[in-house]
Amino acid sequence: MKKIFKTQVIVNPASAKGETRKRWGQIREGLRHFIHEFKIEFTERPFQANEIARSSLRDGAELIIGVGGDGTLNEIANGFYDNEKPINAEATLGIVPSGSGCDLTRSLKIPSHLKGAMAVLQDAGPVPIDIGKVSFRSTDGLMTERYFLNVADFGLGGEVIREVNRRRLERRASSYVKCLVSTILHYRNKKVRIRIDGRDLPREEYMIGAIANGRVFGKGMKIAPKAQLDDGLFDAVLVKGMKLFEFCRQGWKLINGSHLGYRKVQLIRGRRVEAVPEDEEESILLEMDGEQLGSLPAVFELIPRGLLVKGYL
Repeated sequence: MKKIFKTQVIVNPASAKGETRKRWGQIREGLRHFIHEFKIEFTERPFQANEIARSSLRDGAELIIGVGGDGTLNEIANGFYDNEKPINAEATLGIVPSGSGCDLTRSLKIPSHLKGAMAVLQDAGPVPIDIGKVSFRSTDGLMTERYFLNVADFGLGGEVIREVNRRRLERRASSYVKCLVSTILHYRNKKVRIRIDGRDLPREEYMIGAIANGRVFGKGMKIAPKAQLDDGLFDAVLVKGMKLFEFCRQGWKLINGSHLGYRKVQLIRGRRVEAVPEDEEESILLEMDGEQLGSLPAVFELIPRGLLVKGYL
């Protein structure tokens, strides 16, 4: 008879630029101290965490613990759903932060250090958070759907992540800040038609269109400092087109969240956001939870309390 494990641990050993693999022994001992019995599986390729999570939930797992960054958690969260329905609505996502970017954990008050993260796994109850569902054009040109937990954005963010991925393939320095600087030097603002909850916005050129569930993205930038994971609304933060010099003067405000007061930044809350390129032939890249997966057109829909997570709100 097949043994049923109530807790499944999914590890991305390549996360944090391979540091997760190096410190796995320490992480494993921490898990053993706080959790009596669990099953471990390691990912070896993209989207495998999605498959492992879905299979584990079908086999009766009640807690899925992700060891990795935002991209790993995104894959696991997508595995909680099948045919747009949760496999087990009572199942919970636990998080051991171990990635180049762990932005979601900042909104959940999960410490970055191992001992603190383990204490959250042990002591925090499951909290229901909203999640986003996006219909978008994938890299193969077909319309597809995917869920996200933290932030999805189009424009500059998508191109920065593409640059990060390109540099990793070339084994070059790929920090988010370096890629942001190199991308902004050549970036062209995008003309996008945007509708929020059925209301059309004036047509503008945009640099960033962030559909935020959590508060932080881009390795610590407070893009949506007022966002809440359980309020039933996206914070759509729209940054209108800027010249390079203007962005250099104003862009630092993204770090501390003071950009919302600038005249070219608009915050609109809503449950459904539609974004379509003014020029249908123009490729406007889209990223979700730190992964560049496709482009506009896209429809972002909020699913209230769509996932249980171990953390604090």
